[in-house]
Amino acid sequence: MTHFTNQDRGKKKIAFAAPYPGSIIVLDLAEIPYKRFTCQKDAFLCAAYGTKIDITFNRRFGAGLFGGEGFILQRLEGTGKAFLHAGGTIVKRDLNNELIKVDTGCLVGFTGGIDYNIEMVKGLKSMFFGGEGLFLATLRGTGTVYLQSLPFSRLANRIIESAPNLGGKQRGEGSILRPG
Repeated sequence: MTHFTNQDRGKKKIAFAAPYPGSIIVLDLAEIPYKRFTCQKDAFLCAAYGTKIDITFNRRFGAGLFGGEGFILQRLEGTGKAFLHAGGTIVKRDLNNELIKVDTGCLVGFTGGIDYNIEMVKGLKSMFFGGEGLFLATLRGTGTVYLQSLPFSRLANRIIESAPNLGGKQRGEGSILRPG
């Protein structure tokens, strides 16, 4: 972990950029239940000095192993600000003793008070024709959940699918100067 410290008397600025297009979520850990936030391992950008950053695992090893995304998570604890990154549109959902099931890749993170698990999608039709995956993240309890509409893995897959290489010839959009 890299630490930045201001050695000067006056205030200084530092900037952090997201690794791919998306949005940055600013969290004040002091205002979050239990002063704890759990997020996907690639969502964390930076946090105030003194924030404890730890790795946490899903209890169901098999689901995490075969579910891919969602098995290894990071837990942030403290009272300072933390910054997370997510792809696409961000949805903040407050749960009040409720249950939601989401695609594991669409989960950015959740506050303390939320119980998290991974479960296999039920039904052969859903498994083979659902188009996403075989596993869902199950979130239950009282707290806040952040979701993203376009996880990096899907963004990368879509870029690769539309790559302009078709048998050595370029395809795609052209211009007047250079036809596609």
